[in-house]
Amino acid sequence: MDLWIIILIVIIIAIALLVVKYYNDLVNGRNHVKNAWSQIDVQLQRRNDLIPNIVETVKGYAGHEKETLSKVTEARASMANATTVKEVAEADTMITSALKSLFAVSEAYPDLKANQNFIELQQELSETEDKISYARQFYNDTVLKYNNLCQQFPSSIIASIFHFDLAEFFEAQEGTRAAPKVQF
Repeated sequence: MDLWIIILIVIIIAIALLVVKYYNDLVNGRNHVKNAWSQIDVQLQRRNDLIPNIVETVKGYAGHEKETLSKVTEARASMANATTVKEVAEADTMITSALKSLFAVSEAYPDLKANQNFIELQQELSETEDKISYARQFYNDTVLKYNNLCQQFPSSIIASIFHFDLAEFFEAQEGTRAAPKVQF
C-alpha cells in the first residue's frame, strides 16, 4: 500500500513539473513574439522619422508635386495610428507605395538626385527597409514557433487552459505580392 502512495505522488509531481515546463515554454514563446514585434516597431519608427527629412528635401526641389508629398505624409500618419498587426501591415504597404512614388518623382529632378543630403537619406532609408524586412521575417519565424507550441500536443492543453492565444503573422497586403512590371 505504501508503494502505491509513493508511485501516485511521483506521478502527480511528474505531471505538475510537465505543466510548469509547458506553461513556461508558452510564456517564453509569447514574450519572444512581443520582442520580435518590438523590433519591427523600432525599425518602422526609424523609417517614420526619416520621412519628414526626405519630404522636406524633395519639397525644396519639387514643391509642386503636392499630391505625392501628401500621400507620403498621409501614409506616415496612418502608421502612427495603427495598433494591430494587420493595421501596421496595411500602413506599411501605404508607406512603401508612397515612397516609391516619391522616389519616382525624384527621377525627374537631376539636381535633387545629385543632392548629397537626398542621397544620404535615400541610402539610410534603403538600409532601414532592409532591417524592416529582416525584422518581419524574424517576427513571422517567432510567431510560427509560438503558434506551433500553442497547437501541438501536449502543450496545446496548457495553452487552452491558460488562454494563450495564437499570434498574428505579419502578412503582405493584397497587391504587394505581385511582381512589378518592368518595361523598357
